[in-house]
Amino acid sequence: MSRYRVSQVIERHSQHSQNLEKQEAPSLELQLENSTFASLSKEIAQQTQRLRQLRGEELQGLRIEELIELEELLEAGLCGVVEEKGERLQSEICELQRKGDLLREENERLRKEMENVSEPQPLLQQGQSSESITTNICSLSDLDQGHGNSDTSLKLGYVTIAQLSKYGTNAGERGKKNK
Repeated sequence: MSRYRVSQVIERHSQHSQNLEKQEAPSLELQLENSTFASLSKEIAQQTQRLRQLRGEELQGLRIEELIELEELLEAGLCGVVEEKGERLQSEICELQRKGDLLREENERLRKEMENVSEPQPLLQQGQSSESITTNICSLSDLDQGHGNSDTSLKLGYVTIAQLSKYGTNAGERGKKNK
């Protein structure tokens, strides 16, 4: 058994020696990665410095020409921001005006509808026979049990659109339209 152990130790020693040789000489791929990492780190540092300068920080090391260039760059960027903001505000204003117009139209429509509902309509419409009116009044009084509105309407000779649409009768063309 001791032979077996000795051979294992020798084998592990030789593998370890080979691994050490590999670690001493980094591969080409590892060298490339290290180079890429170094260049990216340098670029990040430069861009971070540039961002600080754009914020108005760390300007003490810049020459006059660099300060002028930075100022022009900031003015151009600010003009773009102001222009975009103006376009968006104009768009929102137009949308709000459109919604306002729709609301005004809806208010006008509802106002007219309320005027039509509150105005009593004559019971006898042109082209209607007295028999059809009597039939409609009877059907209204049958539906209006206990409300007492049909007798008043019969005496006055008027029926409101609200009454016609409430009972779903066909007592006149105007009542059908507003239903």
